[in-house]
Amino acid sequence: VFVGLCSVSSCVKSYTCHCDFKYTGIPGLPDSTSNEYEIRDTKSSAKSKCEAQTGSFDNNGIHTDETCHLY
Repeated sequence: VFVGLCSVSSCVKSYTCHCDFKYTGIPGLPDSTSNEYEIRDTKSSAKSKCEAQTGSFDNNGIHTDETCHLY
């Protein structure tokens, strides 16, 4: 059992999710910004969590396109 737990936990690593934001809709908004945050998980799960943040959103006349990818 111990060997099995060690082999599973060794797959968990720290990954960086990088997201780019592009804003449109209201004058004076920044062209774009970016954000990075850490995800500690298996590579496939971290990639899924990171890329799930990708999308387009509208709020009070501001349109945001968010694109995320895993490092």
